[in-house]
Amino acid sequence: MAKKESEKVETIKFTEEEIQSLNNLSDTYRAVQNELGAIEVRKLQLNQQLDALDRRKVEIETAYTTNQQTEQELSKSLTEKYGAGNLNPETGEFTPNENN
Repeated sequence: MAKKESEKVETIKFTEEEIQSLNNLSDTYRAVQNELGAIEVRKLQLNQQLDALDRRKVEIETAYTTNQQTEQELSKSLTEKYGAGNLNPETGEFTPNENN
């Protein structure tokens, strides 16, 4: 049955403990949401660092490849000039192979 307009709904007052429990739930939700947000921000920062490391790795790999090419060119040039042999890098002395 529908209530008559003249009938008033009686309000109920929660106890302090009930209000405190509701507030604790709300505080916990807020703390969890804040922590989830902080985790997402940290993940974003870590991903940015990983991206930077990946870019740097590509740069270093390129430098390594360039250095290898330079080594091959120098080796070829020196072999053409002095023939095959052995170099002592500490003294700078080159010993040609006997069959040159």
